[in-house]
Amino acid sequence: MQLEGKVALVTGGASGIGKATAARLAADGVALFVVDVDATGAAEVASSIGGVAHVADVGDPEQVDATFARCVEELGGVDIAFLNAGIAIGISDLTTLDEPTYRRIMRVNLDGVVYGVRAAIDVMRARGGGAIVATASLAGIIPFPPDPVYDATKHAVVGLIRSVAPTLAPLGITANCVNPGMTDTNIMGDDARKVYAELDFPLMEPSQIADAVVVAVTSGATGQCYVCQPGREHTPYRFHDVPGPRTESARGRVPPGVRDG
Repeated sequence: MQLEGKVALVTGGASGIGKATAARLAADGVALFVVDVDATGAAEVASSIGGVAHVADVGDPEQVDATFARCVEELGGVDIAFLNAGIAIGISDLTTLDEPTYRRIMRVNLDGVVYGVRAAIDVMRARGGGAIVATASLAGIIPFPPDPVYDATKHAVVGLIRSVAPTLAPLGITANCVNPGMTDTNIMGDDARKVYAELDFPLMEPSQIADAVVVAVTSGATGQCYVCQPGREHTPYRFHDVPGPRTESARGRVPPGVRDG
């Protein structure tokens, strides 16, 4: 995909990775639709890059559908959907997890991506194609004991994107994830920043993740998870096939992602 003249919808666009990616895309000639629950933050980002601000809760399916419809109305379509909104809860002991907290992280981190992908497909199909990128996390491919529910939501995002990618390819739509390691955003919090500073552990700037998003959009690849780590170039994660059934009749008939055992 060539970026000049395209339209991008970015959720969680008021800060962090969403803000950095919106700015990066705008610099490449993309018209931006900046979406966030933070009206002031979205307006500030949109104003700084000549984009359009929109307030929406990504966990509400009606609001998500209305958001994409508004982007089409305001900017003519959606070529790039960066589904970036997310939160963490920092609960390692599940016995202390209450229902409202659980529902809140699931509706933002997972429901918001599901609804966003669904809405993006409808809009992009009419436009002849597009690119969907979801912010997962390194926690989407490895265990993360400090916040196992957060880890679960990011694993779900990875599974969703990798599973829809083959079905969207015939429509000219790519679907990829970016999987950042520790990044200096609002989701981290001041206490965590202090801990990492004391450990002399490097944090990535959001702009590094924005670079990976641009690659995911423009490369033409689909079903990839671009791992981002401090001091390293972003790179697609290599998933290993699982062993298949060890029978003669099964040979040559194993499904994708399964190795003939």
